[in-house]
Amino acid sequence: MESITAQFVRLVPAAILVVLINLLLLAGIIYLFVLLVKALRKYLKSGEVRKEKAIIRRTLGEALKEHRVRCKMTQEFVAERLGVSRQAVSKWENGSSDPSTSNLLALAKLYGIDPEELLKEVQQ
Repeated sequence: MESITAQFVRLVPAAILVVLINLLLLAGIIYLFVLLVKALRKYLKSGEVRKEKAIIRRTLGEALKEHRVRCKMTQEFVAERLGVSRQAVSKWENGSSDPSTSNLLALAKLYGIDPEELLKEVQQ
């Protein structure tokens, strides 16, 4: 039979190893919790920014309509200038369809804006 001292000496390193592993796991869990709290705080603080971006963000149709109204033009006038139907202009503005690249360039020119600026206004 093994003496109690020999058994104790043999079991102590295993017990220390188990305690160290548990401490590492606990530290990892605490670290993940801290990261989660930081991310949540950052998200909650960004509420105003998210609301502002939602207001700024808009569709291509909304941007086209805004520019047409700003220029005091009717859908019919725009359609005649581009050689398309009034219904096509209406569909572009309500989002049912998108203008072709050539029509988009012509719209930007008609509204007196840079095509790139028009696309920058649109939600990605």
